[in-house]
Amino acid sequence: MITALASLLLAAATASPAVRPSPAPAAAPRPKLVLALAIDQFRYDYLTRFRAEYTGGLHRLLERGAVFTQARFQHFPTVTAIGHSTYMSGALPAVSGIIGNDWYDRATGRSVTSVSDPAEKILGGAGEGASPRRMLVSTVGDELKIATGSRARVIGLSLKDRSAVLPAGHMADGAFWYDPQTGLFVSSTFYFAALPDWVAGFDAGRPADAFRGARWAGGSLPPEAGPALYGAVYSSPFGNELLEALAERAVEAERLGQRGETDLLTLSFSSNDPVGHEHGPDSAEVRDVSLRTDKTLGRLFAFLEARVGMRSVLVVLTADHGVAPAPEVEAARRMPGGRLAVGSVRQAVQAALAGRWGEGQWVVSPSDHSIYLNRKLIADKKLDLDELQDAARDAAETLPHVLRAFTLHELLSGAAAGDPLGRTLVNSVQAQRSADVQVLVDPYWMFAATGTTHGSVFGYDTHVPVIFMGPGIRPGIYRREVTVNDVAPTLAEILGVETPSGAAGRVLDEVLAFR
Repeated sequence: MITALASLLLAAATASPAVRPSPAPAAAPRPKLVLALAIDQFRYDYLTRFRAEYTGGLHRLLERGAVFTQARFQHFPTVTAIGHSTYMSGALPAVSGIIGNDWYDRATGRSVTSVSDPAEKILGGAGEGASPRRMLVSTVGDELKIATGSRARVIGLSLKDRSAVLPAGHMADGAFWYDPQTGLFVSSTFYFAALPDWVAGFDAGRPADAFRGARWAGGSLPPEAGPALYGAVYSSPFGNELLEALAERAVEAERLGQRGETDLLTLSFSSNDPVGHEHGPDSAEVRDVSLRTDKTLGRLFAFLEARVGMRSVLVVLTADHGVAPAPEVEAARRMPGGRLAVGSVRQAVQAALAGRWGEGQWVVSPSDHSIYLNRKLIADKKLDLDELQDAARDAAETLPHVLRAFTLHELLSGAAAGDPLGRTLVNSVQAQRSADVQVLVDPYWMFAATGTTHGSVFGYDTHVPVIFMGPGIRPGIYRREVTVNDVAPTLAEILGVETPSGAAGRVLDEVLAFR
């Protein structure tokens, strides 16, 4: 009897089933607005350290969002331009071409920034304009514009130019940033011939002047309007408050999320960065700016609730990098770390090359982490570039607290890819733009005479928040390791648009409630 039953079950399992149509995949809920948030120099542990004190926007994200506890960057250096290009493109620096905040341009023999563009001019201020032309890949905003025939609106806002320009992408309807000399928001002729009326009107109200004499944990701001005040606004929590007010104006004027299309607003809060650089992550000032950022985000969410409805707003929050503890604080804890003399690596390399190949300016870069060699001099002397790169690397590695140095030729050839540190550097170098030698120093050591800095490959610089909240997102705590490169493919999947062209990340399926 049992044998007969087994035969019947086997026959049923192997028989050709009736043909039934496969169920259609669930459609992603379409948000009216995507709000892509970055907080400059916001380490992951700021979420946990101050969580009990958060009552505003960060509290809401932690309670209602999908929180990734182990999100990291996988590039070097961990700086603002790379972080901001990464989270909305998903690309590594080796592909995006954004290899730093600035770098030595071999063609012109001078340093350039990630967004400097001599073909453009500043609108609302003076000087060279900015554009995303140095970025070689698309962003989520670009793919959204393409998919909607440019009906979607994409706006980038920040206090820093690179933090406004790079996340918004090539096809953005505008990017705006703060001029700390004038207290005004500016843009570039890359986007339009004149500032939009809503930005010009915002500037006309001189909103930065409202912070005269304002107090925070770092002291009081200057009592009079002028460059001293405007610089102090940027370097205090009040810069973020000013940016939030501009974001409200952008939503109103551009009717973001209110037109029947999915729009995108990239918003980067920059003031946390100068506060952290000056005072360090263990300071009362960093606690203050973090708590005030929470309140500023709460104010923005309340505004969006009234204008768009937060049920229709997809929010993603991350940071562009972390920061190292101040060496003096680490010393008091009996932890390692310290300050390295600025220029020491360049001087050592220059001396080594001059001693072997004769006098000449062998090093042309201003950085100790990225050593650019004088390729014209090398060519004129008919020397082998790889040999000089090797000699420069060896000279750097003789110095105390230089952990490792890698040559451009070994990184581009893949020879260093098997080394965990080398793999990070392979992710980060681009043949035409990158330095001849990349220098890594020991944990907690830095080239900084005062304050603290970031840029390393270590957890205090690479470990940052990644939180999604909104339609189609499954809230919860997610402890698996992810990279910030995963943000862009995940947003593209939710929006139903093409993944950005250089994206190296994956779709974070686990947070998608519609899958």
